[in-house]
Amino acid sequence: MPLGTLDRTPPSLFKQGPSLLSQFVFFTCLSLFLMFADTRFEIAKTLRSSIATVLAPVNRVLSMPGSFVNNAAIYFESQATLKESEQALKQKLLLQSQRASQVEVLGSENAHLRKLLKLQSNLATPSQAAQVLYAVSDPYSRKVVIDKGSNSNIALGSPVMDAEGIIGQVVRVYPLSSEVALLIDNEQATPVLNVRTGIRSVMYGRPGANTDTLELRFVSGTADVQAGDELTTSGMDGVYPAGLAVAKIDKVERRTYSAFAKITCQAKANLGNVKHVMVLQPTTSIIPNIMHDASQGADGKKGTKK
Repeated sequence: MPLGTLDRTPPSLFKQGPSLLSQFVFFTCLSLFLMFADTRFEIAKTLRSSIATVLAPVNRVLSMPGSFVNNAAIYFESQATLKESEQALKQKLLLQSQRASQVEVLGSENAHLRKLLKLQSNLATPSQAAQVLYAVSDPYSRKVVIDKGSNSNIALGSPVMDAEGIIGQVVRVYPLSSEVALLIDNEQATPVLNVRTGIRSVMYGRPGANTDTLELRFVSGTADVQAGDELTTSGMDGVYPAGLAVAKIDKVERRTYSAFAKITCQAKANLGNVKHVMVLQPTTSIIPNIMHDASQGADGKKGTKK
C-alpha cells in the first residue's frame, strides 16, 4: 500500500481541541450574554414571534384532545348538576303546592267550623259537633258515617245539619260511629214549609246516576209555588225542629196530563262535600224532658204554697 494513501488523522480518542469544561463555560457565557442582550435590546423578539406564529397551529392541534376531554367533563358535570337542581326544584314546588292546598283546605274548614259554632250558639235544641268519616259505598242510597255514636249519646233519628242547613238524619247508631241518611237518599221524606206562602208539603230524595236531586211530591198543579221559594223544616214530624233551612225550589213544571206539579229542589247544605256537621237532639226526646221539668216546677211551687 503506498504511504500517501494512509489516513494520518489521529483517532477520536486522541483528538485535540477544547476540553469539555471549556465548552461548558463558553456556552454558559454565551447563553448569559444572549439572555442579557435579549432582555436589554430584544434582539430575539422577531425570531420568537416568528417561531410562535409557526408553532401556533401545531400548539392548537396538540391541545385539542385535552380541551375536548375538559369540555366533555364540564358538560357532563353541568348536566348532572342541572338534573339535581331540577329534581330539587320539582320537589320544592310539590311541597309548596301541597302546603298551599292544605292552607286552602284548612281555611275553608276553619270558616265552616266557625259557622257551626255560631249556629250551635243560636240553636235552642241541644246539639254536638261531629266529623264525617266517609261515605257509604251503596249505589242505591246516599249515606255517610260520622265519628260520634251511642257512647256520645247520639240517638236514633237525630237530625244532622251543617252551617247552611239540614243534611239528613241518623238512621243507624253504633258505639263509636253513626250512619246518616242524606236528604237525597231514596228513603228520606222531610216535612217542609214554604216560607213565602206557608204551604206545608213533603220533600223526597231522588238519588241518580249522574245527579242527585230533591223533589216535592203531591203538590197541586194550581198551588202557589215558584222557583226560588225557600223551604224550611215544618216541625210536624217530631224529629226536625221547625224553621231550619232545608232547600230552595229550583224548577216547577205544571203538567197538563197530571194533577200534580213536578217540583225539583236544591239542598241548601253542600251534601256532596260535607266534612263537619252538627247533630241535634230529636224533638220527640226533648218534649218529654220539658214536660217533666215543667211538672217538677209546678210540684215545687205547690209545695212552697203549703
